[in-house]
Amino acid sequence: MTGKGRELADMMERRKVDILCVQETRWKGSKARSIGAGFKLFYYGVDSKRNGVGVVLKEKFVRNVLEVERVSDRVMSLKLEIEGVMLNVVSGYAPQVGCELEEKERFWSELDEVSLMVCKTKRSKIEIEKKTKWWKLKKEECCEEFRQKLRQALGGQVVLPDDWETTAEVIRETGRKVLGVSSGRRKEDKETLWWNEEVQDSIQRKRLAKKKWDMDRTEENRQEYKELQRRVKREVSKAKQKAYEELYTRLDTREGEKDLYRLARQRDRDGKDVQQVRVIKDRDGRVLTSEESVQRRWKEYFEELMNEENEREKKE
Repeated sequence: MTGKGRELADMMERRKVDILCVQETRWKGSKARSIGAGFKLFYYGVDSKRNGVGVVLKEKFVRNVLEVERVSDRVMSLKLEIEGVMLNVVSGYAPQVGCELEEKERFWSELDEVSLMVCKTKRSKIEIEKKTKWWKLKKEECCEEFRQKLRQALGGQVVLPDDWETTAEVIRETGRKVLGVSSGRRKEDKETLWWNEEVQDSIQRKRLAKKKWDMDRTEENRQEYKELQRRVKREVSKAKQKAYEELYTRLDTREGEKDLYRLARQRDRDGKDVQQVRVIKDRDGRVLTSEESVQRRWKEYFEELMNEENEREKKE
């Protein structure tokens, strides 16, 4: 995976692959990160020189992740809920022939542990949230138009009515009409600003050379493939340096500061396994996703909490 995350994302996009398990990533750590083109990698590894597993998801499925279980640097799993169907994705990297028997037995034991999980729950499809562009109120003209439209919607009243729920809905509706709403789409991927046509062209030539060498294992074809590998690395390095130089130049401007904060927020968000907590577990540890079952579990929890005797009452 070292230096090839964006290339992998490009391949998944080209071949229309939404979920991909990867092995021998050789990345140390227990993290998640964006690899560009709207793909996110969840990975686990304890040694940067061996093993390592991961799962790559297309952006539209990232919000569907309910749980990530990193068992070892050979086995990990993701639990997703897609259109009411619970899906367990397991990425396993089996030991090679020369590995010790103990390591092989440990792998099969870990694989059994995660592959006997069964979830049978349903949930309605979750729509992408479209947010009102409240930040436009910083502009005086937008702020004034919002005031006028809101007064009209409230029947010309200067003082807000006592019914707050009705008033709040009028404010929200006026905001949506005057300020507009976001599309819910992902903004430009700041992690791969360096990905340009030159890099893509070099990778394409390298890919064709690899196919040529696979079909005809001559020394000439091997040298051609190796040379194109080195060329890709040079193109990527050059493109990254140019992109970062442009970013550093922009840092002295107001727009540059916004880019920096946006990039920091994106990196923080991409580093989280679960984007939002949408489920809880029952007494036996099973995941509950339906609205009815979640509400019932919360009711049980608070009934137990409010009726539980404290230590002093027990002594009396």
